[in-house]
Amino acid sequence: MMPKKILFIASLVLCSAFLKVQAATWVVSYPGALYEGDERHKYPEALLKLALEKTGVRYEMRASSRVKYQSKALRQLRENLEVNVVWSMTDKQRESDLLPIRIPITKGLIGWRVLLSHKSKPFYEKEITSMEELLVYSPVQGVDWPDTKILQANGFNVLAAQNHVEAANLISRQQADFYPRSVIEVLPELSAENADPDVLLKPGVALHYKTAMYFFVNKRNVTMARLLEVGLQRAIEDGSFDALFYEYHGEMLDKIALDERLHFELENPLLPINTPVYDADYWYQPAQSAAKREDARQ
Repeated sequence: MMPKKILFIASLVLCSAFLKVQAATWVVSYPGALYEGDERHKYPEALLKLALEKTGVRYEMRASSRVKYQSKALRQLRENLEVNVVWSMTDKQRESDLLPIRIPITKGLIGWRVLLSHKSKPFYEKEITSMEELLVYSPVQGVDWPDTKILQANGFNVLAAQNHVEAANLISRQQADFYPRSVIEVLPELSAENADPDVLLKPGVALHYKTAMYFFVNKRNVTMARLLEVGLQRAIEDGSFDALFYEYHGEMLDKIALDERLHFELENPLLPINTPVYDADYWYQPAQSAAKREDARQ
């Protein structure tokens, strides 16, 4: 009789915990936009909202006005201050410090890189046909970005900048040959009001390395992590994840046309072992793009 009584009590506790989760209003705080009109925030915010809606919980979303830069956001999340959800590219250190929801929110697009260059640099006009030719030139990246270590591990002589603004300035001053930017970042940056008109997207070439952008929470916030995981998985299963993804990224993918570019595959030594690399539903494949975009629109 004792085991049945214990099981009954445990069931009551679990039911009570579930009802509390459903009844509570979840305040979800995340980093604010870096600047007014920052388009990069719109999709992660919309996906976060979709995931929460799929769980059925009551929630309130708040963008922090005091936490904007990624390095500060990750530090504040680790210390459980100001924000309780951050989206960021993963690496081993971040997964050690924080709790990742291992569903790539941009379907791996953060690892598809196109190259910005000043039109007066020889690199811009150079036809690149091999990795050996590309390694002759020097890219710029942020000093504390995972991408810097990935590029260095693949043989590039990387110039380090303190942040995106400094990296963009190095390209404008022709002190670096190219600036690899994720396909989800590059077009809004090129069309920004303060963009240098002499910095252009090099045609015909792209880089790719397997990586993911995740929602992260504090390591102790297991319930929040589970809520987001359930919501995202439900959105994948009912097609609303893909619909939202192509709503925000479809036109951009048409313009950049990754399937028409020669791309060089890079190794990512920072990729955590638990990355779901074999789950096809999680990743964007250029060859399948047109069909999937059409399915998502229907």
